[in-house]
This record gives sequence, C-alpha cells and structure tokens, in this order.
Amino acid sequence: MRALLIAAVALGAALASARPASRPHAEPPVVRVRLVTSLGSITVALDTRRAPVTAANFLAYVDDGRLEGTSFYRASRRRSDPRFGFIQGGIDTDYRRALTPIRLEPTSETGIRHGDGAISMAHGISPNSASGNFTLGVGANPALDARPGYPGYAAFGRVVAGMATVRKILALPTGGGRDAMRGQMILKPVLILKTERLDGTPRPTGRIKPWLLFGR
Repeated sequence: MRALLIAAVALGAALASARPASRPHAEPPVVRVRLVTSLGSITVALDTRRAPVTAANFLAYVDDGRLEGTSFYRASRRRSDPRFGFIQGGIDTDYRRALTPIRLEPTSETGIRHGDGAISMAHGISPNSASGNFTLGVGANPALDARPGYPGYAAFGRVVAGMATVRKILALPTGGGRDAMRGQMILKPVLILKTERLDGTPRPTGRIKPWLLFGR
C-alpha cells in the first residue's frame, strides 16, 4: 500500500512537470486609453511593444484609478508660436497616488519620437524617476528626444482622438510656477474625471489607495 502511494505521488509530480508553464498575460501591441476631462475626452494609443516598461507603468495608474480626480495642470507653449508645445497632467505632487518610479526608455531605444500628439512620461532631475505625470504634445517637440549627452523623455504612444481638447488645454491662461515651469501653470486646472482602457484586460496592482482612505 505504501509502495502504491509513493508511486502515485511520483506519477503526479511527473505529470505536473510535463505540463507547459503558463505564460504571463501579454498586452495587445497597442492599448487605447480614454481620458475623460472637464473639457472633453482624449484617447491615446500606447505602444506596448516598443515601450513596454513605460506603457505598463501608465496602464497601472489607469487600472488602479490613480489618475481619476487628478488634472492637467501645466501648459508649456512655444515662444515662437504659442499654438504648439505640450500639456502636462497626472498626480503632480500627490505622492499618495505614486507607484515605484520606472527606468527611462529613451527615444533612442524605442524609436518613438516626440511628434505631434505624442504621449510621454515626465520625470525629475533623475531620468529614472518617472511615476504618474505625463505630457501630450501639440506639434513636434524634438527637444524632448534623446541625443548624445541628453537622455530626453520616454514617448510611448500618441493621441488618436481628442486633439481639439488637447489644443484647448494648451491655450488656457497660465501663470505662477518656477524654474522650468515658470509662467506655465494652468490657472484653473482641467480635471481628469475618468480613465479607462479600451483594449486588453485591466490588471490593478492591488496596492493600498491612501488618497481614498484619507480624502483627496
């Protein structure tokens, strides 16, 4: 009886080892996300193939609802032609919403340039400090691309619907700020009311959401 039991256990182990390992869930090559703002909706298409780390980071904020209730708070207009530039939104300095910063995927690595409508992650002094703030470009912004001696920023997709809303935000009155953001803070920030995936399966991180526990 004992010999039969041992044999059965051994057989079960052999069968288990013969089964193919389950593969981790893979994102579609392009994942669209809709951002519903107080000025209208914007849809971005994320390139998960060429910028997997950056796209996954943004999707984690979307899937967790970490961007809902935040805002577009910066409009950086080109001095030579204020119709062009970029807007910036996200968690700003609300670190209760922040996830672990990610490494930079520079444009020299991904091949995704800061063309018209590009979505890109903002970062601080360290290029590997991007978290939950991002930009949307109006017109090409090649100054944000990587070049020798300059890491640049990580573009990881583009706006595919709602550029009219992006332009409206860029044109809003600004002031305040300091250093690189001097004069660029939107006087009445545009609320991000809702964020939702349009492709793939949401995968929330399961992490605690302190901004919901203790108020916004």
